[in-house]
Amino acid sequence: MGLVLFPGDGNNDSPDISWSYTGFGMFRKWLAQTEGFTLHEMRGFGGQRPWSEATTTLTPLLDHPDDAGELTPAQCAAILPRIREIAEQQPYEDHLDPVQQRRIDDVRQLLVVLRLCIDKDVDLLFG
Repeated sequence: MGLVLFPGDGNNDSPDISWSYTGFGMFRKWLAQTEGFTLHEMRGFGGQRPWSEATTTLTPLLDHPDDAGELTPAQCAAILPRIREIAEQQPYEDHLDPVQQRRIDDVRQLLVVLRLCIDKDVDLLFG
């Protein structure tokens, strides 16, 4: 069983991104590290630090239940610039370890899905 993030456009052919729940957790942990903090220090992830202290536009994605819900097109639009920056900063090279390459591939696929949600003005669904 896993998690799929997909546009709420009713089109089964729209791009999506999927992980195991463990894989999504590792992806969020990597994003948090990219943003300069560790996920386990945050409320909801074993820590006490409130999300209001996080200085990242990725908070709606990072502090989101991983088994249901959605992000609005406005939240997708707020997340998109930082996801784009992260995607552009990451090299695409054959000699990267498989885990790092997977994170890069994931962030680039997430970028595609976020753009589609914004362009179609539909929610990004977690399912």
